[in-house]
Amino acid sequence: MDTKILLENGTNELEILEFTLAGNSYGINVAKIREIIPFQAITPVPNSHPSIEGIFMPRDTMITAIDLKNCLGRGESDPNGLFIITNFNKLDIAFHVENVLGIHRVSWRDIIKPDATISTTDESVSTGIIKKDNKLIIILDFEKIVSDINPETGLKISEIFELGERKRSSVPILIAEDSPLLNKLIVDSLKKAGYDNLIHTENGQQAYDVITQCKNDGTLHEHVRVIITDIEMPEMDGHRLTRLVKSDDATENIPIIIFSSLVNDEMRRKGESLGADAQLSKPEIGNLVKIVDQLVDERHLDK
Repeated sequence: MDTKILLENGTNELEILEFTLAGNSYGINVAKIREIIPFQAITPVPNSHPSIEGIFMPRDTMITAIDLKNCLGRGESDPNGLFIITNFNKLDIAFHVENVLGIHRVSWRDIIKPDATISTTDESVSTGIIKKDNKLIIILDFEKIVSDINPETGLKISEIFELGERKRSSVPILIAEDSPLLNKLIVDSLKKAGYDNLIHTENGQQAYDVITQCKNDGTLHEHVRVIITDIEMPEMDGHRLTRLVKSDDATENIPIIIFSSLVNDEMRRKGESLGADAQLSKPEIGNLVKIVDQLVDERHLDK
């Protein structure tokens, strides 16, 4: 299946691939997908996590296969179906699913965020729900699924401690990240690195509301000198936020760092075309601090 539908940059849209497991519909952002292939023979790995089916090597690249049905507590998959081969956080991973139904183009504003009645924020493996043809499609948090299996794939907070003693900085930084866990980790990491003047928001819309309010108040320089944003977020994504900031004379000089699991070659080109000043994959929390340091120093943002 062709998963490369062309999207204009910064329109706040995404494509969701719909697939099935145990008769239910789930979704994944097409930007994470490399290809979809029929299920093939895999080699089990001794003493691995129960949700890891094994490994296989299509085109001489070793890929870990994850039984998504098992991850969701729906039993184990039969030896058939499809592999959705993904790339995010610099990892190539195959997710075993039953069937693929198609691709839907949606706006981030159309995605319903799960509430606490479904699961607690820290435990949820859903980032949102969309309604299509009187059917609910649950968008899964594949980064969390993988980090639950292997925590080493998440943010490497130890990198911050390796930076050593640092002086405090009052440079105001605005953060847009919808995951409460990642939001807290980013804030904690920046504080450990000396940056303690932080505003953290849950999505691009909230971040842009802060920027707009500061513009109206004449306090933009006091509150927003660096922006760190995820890409995948409800209401407004990071690419749309970047486009709005960089197309406004009042804010175009504010450096934007895209910090996302989706930073691959294609997404990097999109970010560059929108004017992003730096783009990093999410595990690189140490590099994020180094990039902030570099931008603060080069552009005299601490003045």
